[in-house]
Amino acid sequence: MASFNSTFVLNISPYSGKFVPLGEGLAFILTANPGLPDQSQGKWLGIVNNTSSLSQQGIIAVEFDTRKSFDEDIDDNHVGLNLNSIYSIKQVSLTDYGINLSSGSNVTVRIQYDGKNMSMFVWLTNEEGKTMNNPVLSWPLNLSDYLPDKVFVGFSGSTGEDNTERNCILSWDFHSSDIDENPNLLWVSIVVPIVVVLLVCVAFYLYWRRACSKEDPEEAYPRIEEQIKESSMAPRKFQLKELRRATSNFNLKNKLGKGGFGTVYKGLIGNQVVAVKRVSKDSRQGQQEFIAEVTTIGSLSHRNLVKLIGWCYESNELLIVYEFMPNGSLDKFIFGDEKLGTEMQELSSKRRHSIICGVAKALDYLHNGCEKRVLHRDIKASNIMLDSEFNAKLGDFGLARMIQRSEKTHHSTKEIAGTPGYMAPESFLTGRATVETDVYAFGVLVLEVVSGRKPGNQNEQNSFNNSMVCWIWELYTKDRLLDAVDTRLDGQFEEDEMGCIMVLGLACCHPNPHERPSMRTILKVLKGEEDPPMVPVEIPSFVWPSMPPSFKSDGETTLQGGQLTPFTEITGR
Repeated sequence: MASFNSTFVLNISPYSGKFVPLGEGLAFILTANPGLPDQSQGKWLGIVNNTSSLSQQGIIAVEFDTRKSFDEDIDDNHVGLNLNSIYSIKQVSLTDYGINLSSGSNVTVRIQYDGKNMSMFVWLTNEEGKTMNNPVLSWPLNLSDYLPDKVFVGFSGSTGEDNTERNCILSWDFHSSDIDENPNLLWVSIVVPIVVVLLVCVAFYLYWRRACSKEDPEEAYPRIEEQIKESSMAPRKFQLKELRRATSNFNLKNKLGKGGFGTVYKGLIGNQVVAVKRVSKDSRQGQQEFIAEVTTIGSLSHRNLVKLIGWCYESNELLIVYEFMPNGSLDKFIFGDEKLGTEMQELSSKRRHSIICGVAKALDYLHNGCEKRVLHRDIKASNIMLDSEFNAKLGDFGLARMIQRSEKTHHSTKEIAGTPGYMAPESFLTGRATVETDVYAFGVLVLEVVSGRKPGNQNEQNSFNNSMVCWIWELYTKDRLLDAVDTRLDGQFEEDEMGCIMVLGLACCHPNPHERPSMRTILKVLKGEEDPPMVPVEIPSFVWPSMPPSFKSDGETTLQGGQLTPFTEITGR
């Protein structure tokens, strides 16, 4: 008889942050038939047909119930063991354990079956890390009484017509073993991989030592100069000694800040004040982002883009030289300098509008004004620089990518690029950057600028929700949109103009990417040439694949297709 150990993290929460009746829950299942029974929605959890409480196919389920749907249920917050039936042979309320399945918190579950002793055990741990030494549920069980030799393992869940919730499995690990297998073979399966790994490590070490003894110090990042010179407008190349002299050998007194993959210093080259970014040598993505930034922004020219002056690659140092922005980044004016605990000069309503317009012009240029469309992929307040007149300039093109306008409208990656809080919900599923994902980030920035609030962490409870966007949308639902305006403005703003900007921000943050306006439309709205797009009174639920796109009047194409691309991690900056 086989044994198994299944560990997963589940998150059950209401849609759109609204407290509506929840239901019905989900279940971890072992079944002889992976097909979905007919009429098994709602309280039947996709396990059995609603015409019968019993399964004819053979199924064992550990249910996590968030609704008291049957008289036999002990409450609306319990775990139960079901054997060929919707009714639990054993159930335990989780309330006494301090666990609320439908609270939106992460709950770690471990289900273990001991094939030798023929027993099932279930442990649960809540998000705060209150571990339990003893299982919540245990039951003697012979799997062969209910299941054939080969079974399907997975999850089944459902919601009712009036009782909705979002059931998410955030991670899952499953291991099984046959207790009857030959012990000698078991030892072989353990020892052989260890020996192979050791041999590979020794070979790699010897190769590394040999390579290091011959390595040219200029070859740590091969072909960088060649790749940069292949770009149509390669910027000026500096010598390392010039930039050391300009920054007083990267003196800490000249340090302006630290970004996603390097530190920025103030410098003086001739009579020109510059900003010099020094790429961290231990940065995983340093080389890739260095090349992306130099080749992308180096070939662009717009008054609302930070100007790239030059670059340097020497003695394994990667450096980028920009024009100096006296007022620094926008985030310090919205939130103050958190490290120093100081407040910056307040931004008037007029100045905030001007900054939003400047960023919109920059993005419209990237999306529509270049020979190759540019996707920035990391629009946020800390990447908006302000000159001496508070003109906004978009910078940090380390994640930017160029795409052919006639061939495709997206850039696919295995890692999700961007900053949590500014990332469109579809990014977590597709791994794609599109003009629509840039527009979403711009919408978050707009709401951030007018409200003075940070967007929040999308990964804290639910990857698809943004706390600031949801909060402002709920105020919009209650016809109290202007309550979200930064209190530091003290009411000194034009209500119609501010309302228009905030509705535009919500339109940019629409969960359906095909409903978001283009940057060309956004600019027209900001100039007063068009009304803002219609925005639903209540925030729509995120659904993927989204509805097919309609043709847009400005001729822009959008993301098409519903094939999901796998990803490995979120790359925040």
